[in-house]
Amino acid sequence: MNRDLLARFAAIPARTKAIAAVALAVTIGLAGAAFSLTRDTRVPLFASPLEADQLLEVQTQLAAWNVPFALDAANVRVDRGRRADVLLRLSMAGVPHAHLATTEEFFAHAGALTPQSVLDAQTRDGLADELALGLRGLTGVADARVIVAPAKAGTYADETSHDASASVRLTLVPGARLTAPMVNGIKAFVASGVPGLDPSHVTVLDDRGLAAVAADSAGDDSDGAAIARDLQSALDAAFGSGATIVRVHRDARSERSDVRDVKRIPLGGPIVRTTSDERFASDKKRYSKSQGVEDRGSDTREEDRVALPGSTRRITVAVFVDVARSLDLDKIRTLAAATAGIDPARGDVVNVEAVRFAAPPSAPRLDRWAIGIAGALGIVPQTLIALALIVTLAVGARPAARVVMHALERAEVRRVARDAIGIPPLRVRGALSGEPPHIAAAIISALPAATAAAVLELYPVEERSAIVRRLSQERSPFVPPPEELFHVRG
Repeated sequence: MNRDLLARFAAIPARTKAIAAVALAVTIGLAGAAFSLTRDTRVPLFASPLEADQLLEVQTQLAAWNVPFALDAANVRVDRGRRADVLLRLSMAGVPHAHLATTEEFFAHAGALTPQSVLDAQTRDGLADELALGLRGLTGVADARVIVAPAKAGTYADETSHDASASVRLTLVPGARLTAPMVNGIKAFVASGVPGLDPSHVTVLDDRGLAAVAADSAGDDSDGAAIARDLQSALDAAFGSGATIVRVHRDARSERSDVRDVKRIPLGGPIVRTTSDERFASDKKRYSKSQGVEDRGSDTREEDRVALPGSTRRITVAVFVDVARSLDLDKIRTLAAATAGIDPARGDVVNVEAVRFAAPPSAPRLDRWAIGIAGALGIVPQTLIALALIVTLAVGARPAARVVMHALERAEVRRVARDAIGIPPLRVRGALSGEPPHIAAAIISALPAATAAAVLELYPVEERSAIVRRLSQERSPFVPPPEELFHVRG
């Protein structure tokens, strides 16, 4: 069987072999191009593996930026050309945060022989990291770090004992500020998470290196941010968002101030009365002058006022109104004074002015051609593969069908020739009626010489000549010639 196949392959003309080799090379080239266009060329974004929380944080940020990416077990893969840009944007956004190990992760490495002091330290570190993770979710807080110092009781008389304490280091987002209620809430949150910790022993430090001081009153605001926030929300609710801009400056006292007032209340009539008598006698040439002061007394009341450091000395409110809205400035001035608690006796000032607001920057217009080209580039690999398949089917379907039909015809010829042995020539001629010359030639060639000659004598002259020409040719190859496959006529 193998020899027969090799013999048939050797009988194939050189031209057919060349065409088949070219077709095979083109197919391999198309397959290689499709593979190179569709394979994933993205590279890992980070040089080292990420933890699960870091991976989720990076994934969320990239999705918000509409950056295409692919997830790995412990990394993110992006386009090679965009890797540097994505890393820079993530660095500016502070993503990902440093991984904070929880208590469960610390205890995962503890064994039965781990000293109790080490277990206590790991418990304290895990608790501090869990508190820091909770603070990261606060509005305006980009990152947090918590350090917990446990309480220590003096064992001996000369040893001093101290209570538990904690330090909180906050990194705020640009433009965010720590308010007094926020500081109080952070202290209470940390103190409730550490057994035996009092909120007064929690120190909060912002990213400027300044210790945030809590206030007893929720309305105390060192820079007037709370007043501006309340006034802005009230004006937005009344006149619509974007109609006004509010700025508040609060001037705080830097030292203690004592003011003492003394008031005298008359008992009846004026408190003090002054009388004057002046006389001159011309005949006696005498001059006299007398003056008297009468003090009837009064009730005296003394009032002392003490202004502590940090109290409000003066509040200045500025309200910018969009002139395009045509709003009533007097109403806005009245509402602003009532909302901010303006005290004219203290010197507070409210200024309301109508100005022309700058137009917001318009979004860049996207060219329709650019959008179309960008969308088309995304489907180029799939389009090329589809076109390659269509061309392959269009070009190769008919030759492939002809190869199959040729094989079927050869099998049928062999079967008919085998059955025709021993049949009279007249019956063979009747069986071959309507068959094309190449089929008749193939069957007749398999008959004995005498039978074949008798069958040929039964054909007309023209059909007999066509069959004889076929019989004089070499045995047809396994694969038909290209002229027959592609209907090429010489």
